Amino acid sequence: MRIATWNVNGVRARMEFIAHWLEHRAPDVVGLQELKVSDADFPHEEFAALGYQAVAHGEKAWNGVAVLSRVPAEADTRGLPGRADDGARLLRVRVAGLDFATVYCPNGKTLDHPDYRMKLAWFDALRDYLAGVDPESAFVIGGDYNIVPTALDCWRGEAADDSIFCTGEERARYRSLIDLGLTDLFRHLHPDEQKFSWWDYRGGSFYRGMGLRIDMLLGTAAVASRVRRVEIDREYRKKKDGLTASDHAPVFADLD
Repeated sequence: MRIATWNVNGVRARMEFIAHWLEHRAPDVVGLQELKVSDADFPHEEFAALGYQAVAHGEKAWNGVAVLSRVPAEADTRGLPGRADDGARLLRVRVAGLDFATVYCPNGKTLDHPDYRMKLAWFDALRDYLAGVDPESAFVIGGDYNIVPTALDCWRGEAADDSIFCTGEERARYRSLIDLGLTDLFRHLHPDEQKFSWWDYRGGSFYRGMGLRIDMLLGTAAVASRVRRVEIDREYRKKKDGLTASDHAPVFADLD
């Protein structure tokens, strides 16, 4: 089984590009983020033509998450409980023997912006919500976390400490999820490798290696024990057939 997460930065704007990736990578379950469409405008028919069913939790022009799957998924939770005012940022489904969630975590903007405090509160609510997950279950939560877990995950290394995405407060929130019994599947197989999942469109950041690893798949021990491959799909941060990529690369994991 191949599972994946991808911030597509606009599902309508990226539809042809997503189709190219689905054809060439053939995932079974995909969590998408930053849809930027309402539920009414989500392209269900286009995905059905590609062999995927979709469950979406959208929001006009902003945020939004969805799960694509080859077999029907049963929606469990739409939206992080108690944080509806923060946007459409969480969707949880049951599909193909997995309890699978996708999240688009708040960015925070800057340390002195009100969204930064909102981001921390949102993560506290996410931790409380995930505390109810059965650690023995096959649970995965993938998404754009908008947190750089360690200095290894940033092109600037320790020089970025205490800046947005790299503060002690943000990293503590990320560790609080891991402490619930979740495993970062990429780090599980690649403990010392520096790879990034996001690059700014500006300044040639992608080709200069100026990136961040902020897109992760986290899973319970029951999932981590099944992982055989995890890739940050850097090839799909490049243009394909003249189509512009998202500023995020997909991340996928292959499970036994």
